[in-house]
Amino acid sequence: MSEEGYVEPTPIQELSIPHLMNGRDMIGIAQTGTGKTAAFILPILHNMSESYKAPRPRFPKVLVLAPTRELAAQIGDSFSTYGKFTRFKHTVVFGGVGQMPQVKALSKGVDSLVATPGRLLDLMEQGHVNLSSVEYFVLDEADRMLDMGFINDVYKIVDLLPQKRQSLFFSATMSPEISKLARKLLSNPAHVEVTPQATTVERIDQFIFFVDSEDKNELLLHLLRGKHLECVLIFTRTKHRANKVTEMLNKNNIPAGAIHGNKSQTHRTKTLQSFKTGELRVLVATDIAARGIDIEDISHVINYDLPNIPESYVHRIGRTARAGADGTAYSFCAADERDFLRDIEELTNMEIEVAEHNYHSEKARNATGDAARPAPKKQRGRKATPGNKGRGRGRKADGKGKDKDKGSRGNAESKSRGGDVRGKKGASSGRSGDSRSKNAGSKGKPSGSKSGNKTGRSGNSNTGQGRNKGGKRSGQNSGRSGNRK
Repeated sequence: MSEEGYVEPTPIQELSIPHLMNGRDMIGIAQTGTGKTAAFILPILHNMSESYKAPRPRFPKVLVLAPTRELAAQIGDSFSTYGKFTRFKHTVVFGGVGQMPQVKALSKGVDSLVATPGRLLDLMEQGHVNLSSVEYFVLDEADRMLDMGFINDVYKIVDLLPQKRQSLFFSATMSPEISKLARKLLSNPAHVEVTPQATTVERIDQFIFFVDSEDKNELLLHLLRGKHLECVLIFTRTKHRANKVTEMLNKNNIPAGAIHGNKSQTHRTKTLQSFKTGELRVLVATDIAARGIDIEDISHVINYDLPNIPESYVHRIGRTARAGADGTAYSFCAADERDFLRDIEELTNMEIEVAEHNYHSEKARNATGDAARPAPKKQRGRKATPGNKGRGRGRKADGKGKDKDKGSRGNAESKSRGGDVRGKKGASSGRSGDSRSKNAGSKGKPSGSKSGNKTGRSGNSNTGQGRNKGGKRSGQNSGRSGNRK
């Protein structure tokens, strides 16, 4: 702990660790970036060290389930860090890469296993893992497990765990389905909640940019050409759009890389490392691929597309303002995303400040009815024009390939012009405003008065794909329009 520079615990650690040291099951409601990984790893390592026995091959004592490869790898790194001066062994298993190194590690015996559900079930079916000796079970980001369609896999895994165990359950939200899962997993659990659910982080300045779809690229270039945006994470709703935005940025001499479910794990790891070291100034990601990204110095989050699930907005902007720092979130809103913005503002109980700029679109700002949401599926593909191509839900994945932890696929493109950014107060509800302020070039954000821009944090997010008996994955749908990534 001293080597890592830890002086005092975070709120989630302070509230959780005493319960876990006493052997209680626990529900923890906390967003990523709050220190929850250390909150469960440290007491587990401490308790196991008091009566340590070398692990048997294929029989882990600790199982941690994570929804994405990136988050699983991050948790594995934390086991390495916190267990550095102990005898504990761990390994991480996930899809998208060859399984032989994972099988080899399991055959040698590990104390702790961090896994994504699909790959774990595959290895269990092949006889490489047996869960009958698990003493500690951790389900991390349970809400994302549900969103990605892994809930049935989780139930299958839980059914194979021994009854006598300590179970820890972490989620950013508690929907009825999540509560049902918690009741199945836990016995007389302690309940720890460090922040109100579905509220945005206090230290993040948030701005909305009403813009036509065809102008998004040029607006993005204008913002990124400002020297104040140094380490930027951009979110898109589809993999295809992530590729297009990345290609456009690189053509304009802005170093950028993309991560999403269609990229290999090797590519994703290399791209993340390049972003961390500053070789890439911009990282473009879909929601699922970005889950588990923990980079402390992200200065800005830009929502190139608004998420079609409002809780995803909270998760997205929470990638900035980490570890006590401040951050800024810019969100582009075209006419057919206007209902998404209304949902976000209703969820967060705030009116996001509107940034005035040379690409401002009153059409987007005042859109209502059918114009305020993506075109119905039956209309997609007819008379495509720049700015309305490929909106809506993505195509189903075909289930091919090695990666069992991917989401769905979709399509979208945009094109653009150029201009200047200022701030304007309080117009995101559709009202016109006439107060203007200084140019956005200072301090990395549009200037202008703020309206109700600071609250708490948390939230839920996107839909991916589940796992059926044949090994393929089928999409889950929350009922909202738009691509799910």
